[in-house]
Amino acid sequence: MQPIQSNERISSLDVLRGFSLLGIFLVNMISFESPILYYDPQGWWQGTDKSLFSWIEVLVQSSFYPIFAMLFGYGLVILRERCEQKGISFNKLGVRRLLLLVVIGAIHAFFIWSGDILLNYAIFGLILMLIINWSGKTLIYSGLALFLIPNLLFSLLLMLLAMTSPHDISTYADMAGITDSVKNYGSGTYIEITAQRFHDWYMVNGPENIIFILFSIIPLMMIGAGAAKLKWLQTKIDKKKWLVLLILSAIIGLFLKLLPVVIDSNLAYKFIQQSLGGTILSLAYISLIILLLTNKYFSKLFKPFATAGRMSLTIYLTQSIVGTLIFYHYGLGLYTKLTLGTSMLLVILIYIIQVVLAELWFIKFKYGPVEKVWRLLTYGKAIKSK
Repeated sequence: MQPIQSNERISSLDVLRGFSLLGIFLVNMISFESPILYYDPQGWWQGTDKSLFSWIEVLVQSSFYPIFAMLFGYGLVILRERCEQKGISFNKLGVRRLLLLVVIGAIHAFFIWSGDILLNYAIFGLILMLIINWSGKTLIYSGLALFLIPNLLFSLLLMLLAMTSPHDISTYADMAGITDSVKNYGSGTYIEITAQRFHDWYMVNGPENIIFILFSIIPLMMIGAGAAKLKWLQTKIDKKKWLVLLILSAIIGLFLKLLPVVIDSNLAYKFIQQSLGGTILSLAYISLIILLLTNKYFSKLFKPFATAGRMSLTIYLTQSIVGTLIFYHYGLGLYTKLTLGTSMLLVILIYIIQVVLAELWFIKFKYGPVEKVWRLLTYGKAIKSK
């Protein structure tokens, strides 16, 4: 059993991965530079930064990790199919691959940055393996139901609370949390920063939130896995269907994501914006890219995204390393000291540098550095360079 070769890759998957990496980085940078878990953004940002944050909230936030989640499920099915073709046990190989990702994710979450997604994706990937034998349509329909029903019911509950007890779902700032974050990330030792990092990770991934994370990731992985079984990206593109999906998801997604901006930024509208609007808008982004890739000019234009997608794990991890080194005290110590606009420009600059370095790397090697180690440990044999 050999790792997937460059000539066997599905280019649209790499483009979508690279594109989602840029969007995820834009959102993550806000967390690198400020205690976003604890403040009310409308009160924290001022002037042009406040307007910029609103644009990011509508167009970017919660609309790129769903792409990554669906691609994760898609990739797991491709791995399964290749195992079947080679007569290799998918269960053994898949479990080993995901357990290695658990280790990588844990190192990333607890020693680099608390906003890690790899640990959750790896654990939920192990759960997906239990149902990956389902048909493509069953996975898609079940994933849609598992995503829509809980999120719609909770949205309805929050809307009822908004009407009956609006004070209970108002957004507010946790001053103690802000103070601790600024103190530890801005001027603390590595040990103090690590303690704060674990506290932040537990706040997001603890028992109170795990059910919401479960219903926001596993259903999307199921949809991606179902799409892979139906070979949505490996057969001739039906432009009309993708265009309909683009139009509908863009209209509905933008409508839902604009609710906190045009009506009220309470927790009810925030939840609808991020859980429903964010995911639906991500379908519009996927549809747009798939349609554009049918054009030769755009295929060439999107090549940098494909390059980033080929070493997505390396790029994702290095974004966290560079981001925390810029803002945390053990690095440049710029926590809360830059404007949001400056931070977003840094994202673009860093991403461009990453793509250039990736292009240079692929001149000699087939896989990114972290991917190479991950594959080496997964497949149990060295991966030779070109």
